[in-house]
Amino acid sequence: MQLTNLYPAEGSRKRSKRVGRGPGCHGKTSCRGENGQNSRSGGSKGPGFEGGQTPWYRRLPKFKGFKNRNKIVYEIINLDTLERCAETNSLITPEVLCELGFVKNCQRPIKVLGVGSITKSVTVRIAKATQSAKAAIEKAGGKVEVV
Repeated sequence: MQLTNLYPAEGSRKRSKRVGRGPGCHGKTSCRGENGQNSRSGGSKGPGFEGGQTPWYRRLPKFKGFKNRNKIVYEIINLDTLERCAETNSLITPEVLCELGFVKNCQRPIKVLGVGSITKSVTVRIAKATQSAKAAIEKAGGKVEVV
């Protein structure tokens, strides 16, 4: 191996692109014309420019605040609904509530609120319950199991 035999590997070197040398371009202007905004680099209008009209991103209203992506949205069930459900079942689960049609969205977790009253003894297996709802269910002889 000698210095006169060294050359770069095939495909590792590339010729630089010669801009503005096509047919119809006469040398000095690179087919951009003589003068003016668009003859210079970076001279064109931005992507949101609407000819001087106020652009859409400034016409639209600004919305305040933010949406919490981690917020858990519960399906709400009241005690009087559990009372109606207890006529057929002593064990109340999300599946039972979906079958009976008391819950609109069966994918969401269920929360029991203390609205109304309950007299029957039931076992409730749900995601969450308020303290007043737990107290009312336990007073009626039932049990609340948070799953």
